[in-house]
Amino acid sequence: MAPQVDRQAAPRTAPHAVVVVGAGQAGVETAAALRARGFQGRVTLIGGEPPGPCHRPPLSKGYLTGDVPAADIALRPAEFFAAQDIDLLAGDRVVSIDRERHTVTLDSGLRVPYGALVLATGCRPRTLPVPGASLDGVSTLRGLADAEDLRRRLDGPPRRLVVVGAGFIGLEVAATARGLGHEVTVVEAQARALARALTPGMADRLVAEHRAQGVRVLLNQEVAALYGDDEGRVQAVELGGGRRIDADLVVVGVGVLPDTALATAAELLVGDGVVVDERLRTSDPDVYAVGDCARFPSPHAAGRHLRLESVQNATDQAKYVAAALCGNGNGDGDGESAPYTAVPWFWSEQYALRLQIAGLTADHDETVTVGDRDGGRFSVFCFREERLIGVESVNRPADHGIARRLLTTGTDLSPDTVRQPGFDLKNLARRPAAPASASTSAATTPSASDASSSTASNAPTHASAPRRNSAERQTVHV
Repeated sequence: MAPQVDRQAAPRTAPHAVVVVGAGQAGVETAAALRARGFQGRVTLIGGEPPGPCHRPPLSKGYLTGDVPAADIALRPAEFFAAQDIDLLAGDRVVSIDRERHTVTLDSGLRVPYGALVLATGCRPRTLPVPGASLDGVSTLRGLADAEDLRRRLDGPPRRLVVVGAGFIGLEVAATARGLGHEVTVVEAQARALARALTPGMADRLVAEHRAQGVRVLLNQEVAALYGDDEGRVQAVELGGGRRIDADLVVVGVGVLPDTALATAAELLVGDGVVVDERLRTSDPDVYAVGDCARFPSPHAAGRHLRLESVQNATDQAKYVAAALCGNGNGDGDGESAPYTAVPWFWSEQYALRLQIAGLTADHDETVTVGDRDGGRFSVFCFREERLIGVESVNRPADHGIARRLLTTGTDLSPDTVRQPGFDLKNLARRPAAPASASTSAATTPSASDASSSTASNAPTHASAPRRNSAERQTVHV
């Protein structure tokens, strides 16, 4: 069931001040989009690790190798915030929300008033609940400080790295470390890698590439304990069956948990994230949630509520909320913004493989593969009840861009059509595109060129708790 927000209580005019909690991708984009849309009130952006907000996708790739310097991963240059009259309070954090008084209190004791509040609190990494998890040399990778520490440890002679978790972050770190000449082992508890994010065939192709590059990939193996030396440095990883793997470094990539502490304390509806409605409003219509922490209803998942951990989702939701707060959300004429319906898309780079995903493919019941799978240039078209719901592409950026357009505007593409000899998705791209739905707000209808040049990168009523079945709790990690 969708959240039941009191529509009469929803704000109809632009608030006098907007406070954004969380200075990651979603938070920064919200503040920037407010100014880009001409918002004249006060904008305060709170949180984030010093020296300032950073772009996270390079942290598992180019930043670790040294190819991407720290200056290039800033989400915005330092002078941007002052130039845009955005009050950036980096290094401080919100400790409480007073919804009645419309204020937030910071760790420093400062109180900041708001007319509208945007929660962009993101996620925190899961840790391993096993003995030895706190040993020196065991780390997660979420922020700049984590990446700086890992880069320092990887800078030198070959070392033995064990990556726990074969998700996108884990596999990207594995590929990067292997490229630097380190001995790498990936340990995954599930029977296959990327089980929640990719079709089996695509996941198998990525694992095959890792193995061809010299990475040991151990599937269906759980970590039981970590062992260290007399000085507290990790030395080995013990698996459930007793097998031990020597390790100088361990990177834990077993997923994340949405940061809902503030929302919970403020008595907002939460459940695997901050629960929002189709307009990204929480159970308090003056409070929104965007990005990794937001659990929202998606028309691309048959209306189920889910969280998406991706740059695209953070950016599109931020722009959507900014438009709504400025009163230009292209709604129905009575003050309501149109629902958020942007097509999800994701990407990952591992070795020479550039994986791009358009749509949500978890619910497919049929797939058709086009291209050269062994050669690493192919696409997997995913259908449910003969309707296209997503496309996974490796080194076929044109397919990705066209798929995003078709999923946005609608298509009657069938599995039988894709199976026809000589099928080329570019032929469909020549058809006139219907206007993009206004409900995507800031998101434009993509083209093939968008995909090839992009480097952006992984509920229930308010009266009762969210449903808990596996489909309702779907999360896509990139």
